Amino acid sequence: MAADSLVIVESPAKAKTIGKYLGSKYIVKASMGHIRDLPKSQIGVEVEKDFNPKYITIRGKGSVLKELKDASKKVKKVYLAADPDREGEAIAWHLAHYLELDETDQCRVVFNEITKQAVKDAFKSPRPINMDLVNAQQARRILDRLVGYKISPLLWKKVKKGLSAGRVQSVAVKLIIDRENEIDAFVPEEYWTITAQLKHGKSNFEAKFYGMNGEKRELSSEAEVQEVLKAMGSGSFKVTDVREKERLRNPAPPFITSSLQQEAARKLGFRASKTMSVAQQLYEGVDLGKEGTVGLITYMRTDSTRISPVAQEEAKGYIEEKYGAAYNPEQPRVYTKKNSNAQDAHEAIRPTSVYRDPETVKEFLSRDQFRLYKLVWERFVASQMASAVLDTMTVDLLVGAATFRAAGSKVKFHGFMKIYVEGNDDGTTEEEKFLPPLAVGNEAVPEAIDPKQHFTQPPPRYTEARLVRTMEEVGIGRPSTYAPTLETIQKRGYVAIEEKKFIPTELGDLVIQLMEEFFPEILDTEFTAHMEGDLDHVEEGTENWVQVLSTFYESFEKRLEVAEDEMKEIEIQDEISDETCEKCGQHMVYKMGRFGKFLACSGFPDCRNTKPIVKDIGVPCPKCAEGKIIERRSKKGRVFYGCDQYPGCDYVSWDKPVSKPCPSCSGLLVEKRNRQGAKHLCTQCDYSEELVEESEQG
Repeated sequence: MAADSLVIVESPAKAKTIGKYLGSKYIVKASMGHIRDLPKSQIGVEVEKDFNPKYITIRGKGSVLKELKDASKKVKKVYLAADPDREGEAIAWHLAHYLELDETDQCRVVFNEITKQAVKDAFKSPRPINMDLVNAQQARRILDRLVGYKISPLLWKKVKKGLSAGRVQSVAVKLIIDRENEIDAFVPEEYWTITAQLKHGKSNFEAKFYGMNGEKRELSSEAEVQEVLKAMGSGSFKVTDVREKERLRNPAPPFITSSLQQEAARKLGFRASKTMSVAQQLYEGVDLGKEGTVGLITYMRTDSTRISPVAQEEAKGYIEEKYGAAYNPEQPRVYTKKNSNAQDAHEAIRPTSVYRDPETVKEFLSRDQFRLYKLVWERFVASQMASAVLDTMTVDLLVGAATFRAAGSKVKFHGFMKIYVEGNDDGTTEEEKFLPPLAVGNEAVPEAIDPKQHFTQPPPRYTEARLVRTMEEVGIGRPSTYAPTLETIQKRGYVAIEEKKFIPTELGDLVIQLMEEFFPEILDTEFTAHMEGDLDHVEEGTENWVQVLSTFYESFEKRLEVAEDEMKEIEIQDEISDETCEKCGQHMVYKMGRFGKFLACSGFPDCRNTKPIVKDIGVPCPKCAEGKIIERRSKKGRVFYGCDQYPGCDYVSWDKPVSKPCPSCSGLLVEKRNRQGAKHLCTQCDYSEELVEESEQG
């Protein structure tokens, strides 16, 4: 039977999955993403003509477009099935324009999940192209083009070639710079704690100093600690109060784009771009052997925690079968919007069927696909389960005039915690702390009293997860823009990553200073969040996209004129190093790349020699004994350790060697870090030791 319909999607993987569901009456082909865009060589927007965009066919798409055009002539009907968001709607609109389709015809098909039923249902109710969605995407694209293509040439002229400015990206860089300034201005404050290791009967537990004479007291100096120790005397600790409570702990909501990126960073070590790439693969479909190709998760660009009643009912049945009726909540859980900026266009990210548990599909997935799918599946199932019930116990103990407090908890009913607990930014997890059965009047014997000095910590630098969370909280960007924004600010050299944390570069600092002086509204989080809201209103059909651009451009144009006249030319001087170029003898200078500083020959472009900045970690090479271990970076920016005599000595290690020998066998110790903490491991025997570190504040 000859096909009578053509379906166009963005990717071959998606085409393969959908093609298997639709059968022989449909030809399914891929556009390979966007087919038209604004030209790179010019601004491509006619500002005076209502911001009319001048689209051109993307270079290299000629053969794809010819194939689509030829196929469209052989069928009665063409369906456009790009992703269900603004960008997907714009792709469909561009395809309709190229293939000369009527955009008011029922040609647009959307589905939130790529399963047989969802796809077949979608083809029962095609709709016209939604021009409100298209115009919202056009407005964003034009807005970003105006900012980038108007400010960038100004920076080229006043500072140096190759600089660029972006709307959302500039705000992200400013957030990183503001945090760095907070860290620089931070003044540590001293504080002390006193921990008592106590014994009651055969049980050991710890209590911390709470206060004096019944009132809470903070300790800020060693003198105050000595005063407390003197007031404690040497007697036993007497229990004066015991408070026992039952506490409910509720599950985290199912994933939205930002929370998926954050949790994948915490638990899997994924960059935001990697999370979205792997999620796209799971959404578009994986071959599950006899079951065929199936989309495993729902659409991954969403800011909604909403779940369909059908999915909730399926989860309820699975939970009862697997864990028992007690693990289902009395009423299906409904999660409210996390913030008022949420568009709520799609469901939360969830497995397309809860019965495809991770172990069932593991053999068909790559390691990264399995780990991310497991995370999505566990988070969703947990979000639909009953609350955990914890028994908590707080005990006050008096010794002399000092009060110490001990707190403990134990899980009475695991509920959702049976399968999943949300991670923390500092990599810690909440652990049960057991206290012995204590009653008022009981006594505990002190086995050790440990006073300890601490200093308050500055706010931590942004990791990708923290930055995404902050962007979401202040309303900057949308689900589809987080990952590209983080990639862009690194590629432009405005920020670098050290130990998985963002640090601003001198170049980024300079550009943001100029932007603050001449284009403050671009860096204003409230202004940018308001602009995102305007784009949402365009999508909803309540605002005109040309008017939104007009309002912005009116003041922006005036700012441009002032900057053109008043921005002074700045010459960026490279910092000269003590090293000379081994190729031409000239001095090497420090340059900043996306992975931090490196050395480059000052004779560029005649000499293009570059080399990494090596850092001696003070450990002799364990292999050749003549060289020293230095810190280096791979081409992808990952830190590793190797001998400075390379290539004569090929010793290399991803883990940092430690200067002290193993106390057990005198072998080499290395520092091993993961999300649970850090430890020293011996490379020759089984010796290991935990490293005690202050947890991150904030």
